Amino acid sequence: MKNIISILLVMAGLSLSAQVGINTGSPKAKMDVNGDVNLRNKIVVLNAQDNTLSQGNNDQILVSQGVGYAPIWKSLRIPEYEPNKFYLIFNNSFSDRVGVKFTSGEQSTIAAKNTAFTKGADITSLPGFKKIAGLSQPISVFSTDSKTYFQFETVVQANLPANGTTDISIDYACGIFVDDKLVNLRQRNLKASSATSTFITHNQIGVVANLSKGQHTVSVACSRLASYRTDNDVVLAVGINAETNINSFIAQSSLKVDVYEIPQVFNPIIN
Repeated sequence: MKNIISILLVMAGLSLSAQVGINTGSPKAKMDVNGDVNLRNKIVVLNAQDNTLSQGNNDQILVSQGVGYAPIWKSLRIPEYEPNKFYLIFNNSFSDRVGVKFTSGEQSTIAAKNTAFTKGADITSLPGFKKIAGLSQPISVFSTDSKTYFQFETVVQANLPANGTTDISIDYACGIFVDDKLVNLRQRNLKASSATSTFITHNQIGVVANLSKGQHTVSVACSRLASYRTDNDVVLAVGINAETNINSFIAQSSLKVDVYEIPQVFNPIIN
């Protein structure tokens, strides 16, 4: 009788911990199916928080949450794209309140600006250009057919005196770079006014077509090009105040980047 009871207890223990295999003699889970599975009714998932069973909604899929956690239902959305049309794929904006400053001794030594300022010029070939640190950021391109738009805005100020009978002014330039290659440049003149410490708003829009697929780095750099009737202590500031009549909040820089593409890779979105 003791032997029979022992055998029954062992069999019961095996049955409680057994793994079931279909078309396999060595199952690796509580239910291991080696072959096709045809479901004729429904799949439900237990919600551990309230012990309810969820069948999900139409077009939802089961997504794993990792070891020890039950899967959950998620909606799978694939954007609908029409062929040969551009769509906004990447969009971001950046700001900076540190800016860059130039003393009279930091004036650019570029002589022939008409030959130096060309599309694709490397920033190392443009002496005197300083990057605005917070605007150096990564951007992504997913298609060989793309158009990337840049919108840069900042405030430029110098601690100039009131203007005289012959204009007091400073020439400067700001460029937009991708992977340290010039894609857009604007050259302007900051002229002293009837008041001291003149400042102006600088707006700049650029575009570049068909960047290579992958990640790139966009940056903005500016330079002090020439000075006219200015004293040695006059500082040119871009994206930062040079005097206290404005502050760093007013003078801060911003850069907006939009990448429009003809999609070649369709990435499903799960939410």
